[in-house]
Amino acid sequence: MRNIIYVAPFPMATTIKFAKAISELQNVRLFGVFQVQPSLETKKLFYQTVTVQNALSVDHLDSVVRSLIGKYGRIHKLLGILENVQEQLGVLRDRYKIPGMSAEGARQFREKGIMKEVLRKNGVPCARYRRIKDLSSALQFIDEVGFPIVLKPPSGAGCRSTIRVSNFEELMDALQEIKIRPILAEEFLTGIEHSMEAFTVNGVPRFCSFSRYYPSPLEVMQTPWIQWVVLFPNELDDPIYQQAKKVGIAAIRALGLQEGMTHMEWFRRPDGSVAVGEIGARPPGAQISSVTGLIHGMNVYRTWARIMVDGVWDGPYTRKSAAAIAFLRGNGQGRIVSIQGLSEAQKKMGDLVVDVKLPRVGAMKSSGYEGDGWVVIQHPDTERVKHAALELITTVKIKYQY
Repeated sequence: MRNIIYVAPFPMATTIKFAKAISELQNVRLFGVFQVQPSLETKKLFYQTVTVQNALSVDHLDSVVRSLIGKYGRIHKLLGILENVQEQLGVLRDRYKIPGMSAEGARQFREKGIMKEVLRKNGVPCARYRRIKDLSSALQFIDEVGFPIVLKPPSGAGCRSTIRVSNFEELMDALQEIKIRPILAEEFLTGIEHSMEAFTVNGVPRFCSFSRYYPSPLEVMQTPWIQWVVLFPNELDDPIYQQAKKVGIAAIRALGLQEGMTHMEWFRRPDGSVAVGEIGARPPGAQISSVTGLIHGMNVYRTWARIMVDGVWDGPYTRKSAAAIAFLRGNGQGRIVSIQGLSEAQKKMGDLVVDVKLPRVGAMKSSGYEGDGWVVIQHPDTERVKHAALELITTVKIKYQY
């Protein structure tokens, strides 16, 4: 029996889908470590669950690992999908000789400055960067790259806690807002933003999928009323995707990933070249995992589990259709009081809608970039999907009130 520990600080729906996939593998005894008590239904997926005060603490996780080793013997895998737990898991894998990504490997993905240092050293195009400690070092960097720049904590996840700075006043405000030092300052990449999802087995990238953002996640976070779209084109014969695939595979190999799913955000710059924004050694959020599976005819969660636990790739998989995720948000603050345009949108979308999570009247406005709800549209024709998604976000309006 293989003992698998799965760390999920918060038992969110997507997080539990990955746990369920592990639980369905053969010869597995699955242990869950949570910071928040999971539901009784969720507990049924696990042989045993443990609740700790801080699921991001190496010490708290260490006590669980030691205890389980004492009771059940060797731990075969120590897993989790959240970016902010990867380094801690690496530390414990090293400590207890558990197969998987080491602390050093996790740090290269987690610490954005180290990541870009490794990428640039290996010839992978990415934004220029500098670790800054104060106003003086920030101004020195701006002298080199000019405004705008992006400031973020070195261990930030995605676009959270990321601030675009376009002038001196915004720089002063951002330096006060981000308390951690040093701060990572990056050249602001311009162009069309995309993502690349990849599965890697035994150090070899075996699968790549691409999407395009309308607009970029950073702009979404800085403009809370924007309803945005992630488009998955059916046709990937544009040379830009082959160029991005080459860059993405080079990034994965430079960072030394042996097994897992990666989520890379990249830009098609105005001159037609590709540059990496950043890459995470984890599945993507924002419904991208499920839609990646939908358009390739695979169960992404099981595919991930098979790679991480069994070391097996069940592909190949090919793209069968286009799809889009439309995220629903509105202008204002407070509780959702109405959702306008839904009936009209449903008539226009017809049978294109394959999955939906509607905003709930009475709920407080979400602070996350996924918004208050989402709609997944699927069809073989990319232009039809794109048109439907953009029409949907202009038809549906969410109203808030304190």
